[in-house]
Amino acid sequence: MSQRNIYITNQDQQRLTDMLEEALARNSRDSGFLKELARELALAQAVDPKDVPADVVTMNSRVVLQDVESGEHMEYTLVFPEKADIENGRLSVVSPIGTAILGYAKGDILSWQTPGGPRKLKILDIPYQPEAAGDFTL
Repeated sequence: MSQRNIYITNQDQQRLTDMLEEALARNSRDSGFLKELARELALAQAVDPKDVPADVVTMNSRVVLQDVESGEHMEYTLVFPEKADIENGRLSVVSPIGTAILGYAKGDILSWQTPGGPRKLKILDIPYQPEAAGDFTL
């Protein structure tokens, strides 16, 4: 897979870094996913919220995904763990899919490991991105 530019807001990078340090210190059951998120953050380019491209998945973005093989559509809002509620479409950034989509752009296809094997998802749309909507303080 080619290297991609991962964009994250300065505020989200700080909040995610603080959350990761705290969770890894506790030896969370999600430590594998947390380490993957830490790798993503290390590659990310931190930018001012107004400089994030409008087609990139950021925290609190609403994202429409398609499973490339089954054609199934899913819609999630990417949130911090304490706001996660999968029944209401609120996907934690420390979940496997949440970690995978952060920083990807509309049209990108990404792969991620599941217990059943690798899956491929395509980002079909980002109907809401806080930065594009001018919501810089979520």
